[in-house]
Amino acid sequence: MTAVVPSPAAAPARSSAELIRAEEPVLAHTYHPLPVVVARAEGAWVEDVEGRRYLDMLAGYSALNFGHRHPALVEAAHRQLDRLTLTSRAFHNDRLAAFAEGLAALTGLDMVLPMNTGAEAVESAVKVARKWAYEVKGVPADRATVVVAENNFHGRTTTIVGFSTDPVARDGFGPFTPGFRVVPYNDLAALERAVDDTTAAVLIEPVQGEAGVIVPDDGYLRGVRELTRRAGCLFVADEIQSGLGRTGRTLAVEHEGVLPDLVLLGKALGGGIVPVSAVVGRRDVLEVLRPGEHGSTFGGNPLAAAVGTAVVELLGTGEFQRRATELGVVLREGLEALVGKGVVGFRARGLWAGVDIDPAVGTGRAIGERLLDEGVLVKDTHGSTVRLAPPLTVTADELRAALDALAKVVNRAG
Repeated sequence: MTAVVPSPAAAPARSSAELIRAEEPVLAHTYHPLPVVVARAEGAWVEDVEGRRYLDMLAGYSALNFGHRHPALVEAAHRQLDRLTLTSRAFHNDRLAAFAEGLAALTGLDMVLPMNTGAEAVESAVKVARKWAYEVKGVPADRATVVVAENNFHGRTTTIVGFSTDPVARDGFGPFTPGFRVVPYNDLAALERAVDDTTAAVLIEPVQGEAGVIVPDDGYLRGVRELTRRAGCLFVADEIQSGLGRTGRTLAVEHEGVLPDLVLLGKALGGGIVPVSAVVGRRDVLEVLRPGEHGSTFGGNPLAAAVGTAVVELLGTGEFQRRATELGVVLREGLEALVGKGVVGFRARGLWAGVDIDPAVGTGRAIGERLLDEGVLVKDTHGSTVRLAPPLTVTADELRAALDALAKVVNRAG
């Protein structure tokens, strides 16, 4: 006898607590979210199923750089939904050329390899770098190496976690893909020792996000660029979190005036509406791929291209880069006032900060739960560190209100 499944529209509304309990038996336990169930959102604000409002200071790990439901992005998605959503790459579509042209121009590079998720962009870049090493650099078959940094976060595929130094991400998922060398971040001498004739690429984050918003010393990125150029290998910058306005520049590498050979983008490239990622790079590097050697059914789909084009247009005005720079001053000043008052230190670049909470005050998770009670959403990482990355549409008053809430909870806890 076939069971009758009630229509979702006919089902009674469930409370936040009921919805959280309902997830437990049917969802794989890969996350430990804060106990809030978001039902609606606009700009820098979200609302739960009971109608309580919260200021979003995480912005989907920077996927929502332009805020929730930015009108230009929603309009682009709606307009495209009425026309065409998917062809696969077996055929051309009328939105992909404009997206690729715009993204290449925005980044100052030549060609675009469209994918969907950030991890796919990283995996694609590894494949491109290896292919380039064999065909252009002349590395013997199956000997190519890629140098990465400690405490990196580039995604969660089996290849990527194999070169992670985070035991939570890595343990229990081997055996791992060989060919990666791990060096300390922000250490040019160690990097130089690791690079040799087999090195296809150096893959780093210009700012390490998951590690706690670790900003390298001035000159580090320039050093990486010069070292890779001398060694005849590629510089691959993972800008999936740091790129597209977050640090006050279109790309974080622009703070040191360098241009990598490949730039990896994602998160904000989809405007918080659809998953969109891309490898953007030099023509002579990306052209090592030929038909059939790599691809994605959804990569470069018309809906993604339409939204991605609208994102590129927003960034083309420079408004969001300026906002991140100006509001970054407000963020930094607010955090400086908290050092020694429940905060032991912080690192910031643009509208992005990693805040180290005094362990005597509480863990990052505990601070997140206390801020939830104050109507502010944040995310912890690595013990007592809290990440702040509000939408670039946040106002100075909203940002100050979030910082006041942080001051309240760390002072109360202390």
